[in-house]
Amino acid sequence: MMRNIFDLSEDVAIVIGATGVLGGSMASALAAQGAHVVVMGRNQERGEARVASIRGEGGRASFVSADAGHAESLLQARQEIESTVGTATILVNAAGGNRPEATLPPGADFCKLPISAWNEVFDLNLTAGVLLPSQVFGESMVKQRRGSIINIASMSGMIPLSRVVAYSAAKAAVLNLTKFLAREWATTGVRVNAISPGFFPAEQNKALLFNPDGSYTARGQQIISHTPMARFGTADELSGAVVWLASSTASSFVTGQNIVVDGGFSSVTI
Repeated sequence: MMRNIFDLSEDVAIVIGATGVLGGSMASALAAQGAHVVVMGRNQERGEARVASIRGEGGRASFVSADAGHAESLLQARQEIESTVGTATILVNAAGGNRPEATLPPGADFCKLPISAWNEVFDLNLTAGVLLPSQVFGESMVKQRRGSIINIASMSGMIPLSRVVAYSAAKAAVLNLTKFLAREWATTGVRVNAISPGFFPAEQNKALLFNPDGSYTARGQQIISHTPMARFGTADELSGAVVWLASSTASSFVTGQNIVVDGGFSSVTI
């Protein structure tokens, strides 16, 4: 019989940002393939809710509180995880976001963009979003010579979107750091890849994409018109990509790559 190349039953998967819509869906997908999923974040109520959902579906999961922006907090979380469920073999860096002060509304002056807001977005998406977790958990992966790190980037990191200037630049940096780490750790058994989702509605962008009556905003319609599949993505449509990259069998020769899941958005020019 052919082996299930997506079997993760011997893996411990940390999903930072699993308290959100996309990160939570990816955590559930990894658990469905047998991984023990560690839901990591600062919101215990939402984290425990995700754990309960995974367990309710027959999966293995636990919640660990940590602030990804502080190395000491991550080190404490690592110690807790390693003493209870074992060393992580999968790390999904799904935390991130934008700040209104770091966007440029129509007619705004780029030269007036607050540097404090710019730095906050970079801290959120690059430093806390990828750098510190990869340093802390990547260290253990390198020692055991096995691991898969999956960074959640964005289409805006490839194609700078209007208005979200800091977010686009930060996600471009995520893609660059992904390739750097992939090269740095290529012979250690640790693979580093990224997933760039297209447009997926979530709480933080719902008002940008939809009017109160459920119709598209002007921005939402602009995006749909630019997307060949003529719709937004759903959270579960990232499951295949994250499980594939997580599996040390299915994607054993894949590192330094950016997997785009965007309904064809990036294939349209004019």
